[in-house]
Amino acid sequence: MNSFSLTPQRWIETTSAIGLISKAGRYGGGVYAHKDIAFEFASWISAEFKLYLIKEFQRLKEDENERLVTGWDTKRILTKINYRIHTDAIREHLIPRHITKQKEIIIYANEADVLNVALFCMTAKEWRDKNAKLDGNIRDYADVYQLICLTNLEALNAEFIKMGLSQKDRLLKLNESAIVQMKSLAGNPTIKKLK
Repeated sequence: MNSFSLTPQRWIETTSAIGLISKAGRYGGGVYAHKDIAFEFASWISAEFKLYLIKEFQRLKEDENERLVTGWDTKRILTKINYRIHTDAIREHLIPRHITKQKEIIIYANEADVLNVALFCMTAKEWRDKNAKLDGNIRDYADVYQLICLTNLEALNAEFIKMGLSQKDRLLKLNESAIVQMKSLAGNPTIKKLK
């Protein structure tokens, strides 16, 4: 009934309520509630407040989703840091002047696979064959440690190419480096912040 009134103090005593505190006094007195209770009460009293709360929740969820997507992008950006250094070295030292575009693409793909084999112990095609149901490629499923190592291997391979090392020798050196780097990166607490 509308005529019924229940004081906060009586409600707390009757229901053994938690999340509500009623204090007497001029300056520190008042009724204090857990934020969930306060939000529910304010939503009940004010439709405007309820609408604001719903809109704010939706905005926060959108921000959260963007951060999740950005986290993935950040990981992929890691692999692109030294990509240009790597492809420039390939273009300048491994690709003959008069070659078809198709053969040029094959040379770039072979060098990408040198990195894949050095780090993941398989080519991109071998990974796709083993993971036919997954979308994307081997690098899309790499963890942060592997992606950091991969970007380092790109710079190393570029230097090895400039030095004129054979692909076989480069692969051996890159694999040795990948093993050492992965051991070192696994113990690095700063990298965990990127996960």
